[in-house]
Amino acid sequence: MLKRTKTGSGREGTLIIIGGHEDHDGERVILKEVAKHVRDGKLVLATVASHEPEGYLEKYQSSFGELGVSKVTELYIEERDQATSEEKLATLRDVSAVFFSGGDQLRITSLIGDTPIYEHVHEIFANGGVIAGTSAGASVMSDTMLVRGSNASSFRIGDLSMAPGLGLLPNVIIDQHFAERGRIGRLIGAVSQNPRVLGIGIDEDTAIVVRGHRFDVIGTGAVYLVDAGHVTHTNIAEASPDEALSIYDLRLHVLSAGDGFDLESRRPDRHSIPISVQETS
Repeated sequence: MLKRTKTGSGREGTLIIIGGHEDHDGERVILKEVAKHVRDGKLVLATVASHEPEGYLEKYQSSFGELGVSKVTELYIEERDQATSEEKLATLRDVSAVFFSGGDQLRITSLIGDTPIYEHVHEIFANGGVIAGTSAGASVMSDTMLVRGSNASSFRIGDLSMAPGLGLLPNVIIDQHFAERGRIGRLIGAVSQNPRVLGIGIDEDTAIVVRGHRFDVIGTGAVYLVDAGHVTHTNIAEASPDEALSIYDLRLHVLSAGDGFDLESRRPDRHSIPISVQETS
């Protein structure tokens, strides 16, 4: 069972949740935001989601090195028993940030869920560190994560698979590569199953920077908020698996860079993001 651990001083840090394909060659707004939080510290690139992680470390070492982050090391776990090894645990000691790369989010939870590695990641966050994730590394941030589902525009009742995530951001469900892969239908389907959960869809080269109960949007695309809290009708419980979803009074917000969102009130606002995020080199 995946459980959230409360450790340390309780000074929860920052989550940087990226929709995938963040820019490595141009303005690099998202990577600059990560680098700003790492400063002179150590960043661990967790490539756990990938079956073939070769090349990831060199790519991120180069990008972050140009942004002033000189200490980038890799954490890769091939089998679950490695998540208890002293060698792997040592990778996360004295760390300012952990960055989960893309691949298969189920690999992340099945390999590190409820292990000492998982506990260390939560401890870093609880003590004010930054946890970032792109693509699969974004989906895994929530309590419940989308594992698979059709990208068809009309959601079919039985066409969705979900699993427990890492629980760093409660009461949401996150989807990535959002507009690029036409995933609005499956995110609506996910929140229709439990309207308590807020759906967050993030485009490529776009991220939300979460601090406390609010987040700000950075990057070149959009972030979609699907709120089923005021839904008056849905056929999710009665329809057959191959039937299309019916849902009334669903609320949708679309945010872009410079917009903010309060996760408690579920309301967007125009909130000035830090100047350092907007600067380019």
